[in-house]
Amino acid sequence: MDKIAIISDIHGNLPALEAVLDDIKQRGIERIYCLGDLVGKGPDSAAVVDVIRQTCQVVIQGNWDLGINLPQELPAGIWQQQQLGAERLAYLKELAFSTDFYLSGKLFRLFHASSRSVYHRVKRKADKKERLAMFHNTEMTGTPAGGKRPDIVGYGDIHIPYLITMKNPSEKQTAQRTDNGLMLFNVGSVGIPYDGIPQACYCILEGYADRTESAGFSIQYVRVPYDIERAVKQAYTVDMPEAERYELEITTGLVHKS
Repeated sequence: MDKIAIISDIHGNLPALEAVLDDIKQRGIERIYCLGDLVGKGPDSAAVVDVIRQTCQVVIQGNWDLGINLPQELPAGIWQQQQLGAERLAYLKELAFSTDFYLSGKLFRLFHASSRSVYHRVKRKADKKERLAMFHNTEMTGTPAGGKRPDIVGYGDIHIPYLITMKNPSEKQTAQRTDNGLMLFNVGSVGIPYDGIPQACYCILEGYADRTESAGFSIQYVRVPYDIERAVKQAYTVDMPEAERYELEITTGLVHKS
């Protein structure tokens, strides 16, 4: 079987990214997809962009990756832009919105936040209608040949890993057809998890790549401890704006609003 590591929401946390990449390497996984938000919040956005460009086969655009290209007024945004420089900013601006691929007969679609926009947030407790909309073909995602919608959707953005299954309302269940369920999962965050566990989080997909015939597959969550003290120290060493908030979030695994 083939394995694909799915990472997301690094947010300039280089120690967390390095720990995850080391874990992926130890597992012998060579294919890595990133679902965006490489930058912002943490002190090492530039280094993270450089590492992701070297190691990931697919890189999807997140809201921070697009938004950091806009004019910045707050000190934190201005500081991040200065650290990144023009070439990296241009790279982030041109990242793809989504990616589709087959794995063990299932059409997977991966994007950062939703099928509508990198800025449209779908929370873990979203209602069924909003969850089902994640499977729609939109102007942003494009439409596969034959108009097929994805069977499984994975995304990042909310920093909280979860997985749910749903019945596909567009297909009628029959005795001959038992594969009409949908699956929605969030990969969690490498750099700043918000589920109360201050460890990096990523997913591993396992199955037969590029195969349209049904076969076994799995989605596995992995938590990776990393040197949080080093990450905190780096933020203060470079005098990063909002270093205190960054410290609180990565040490507690919880969101802290300004």
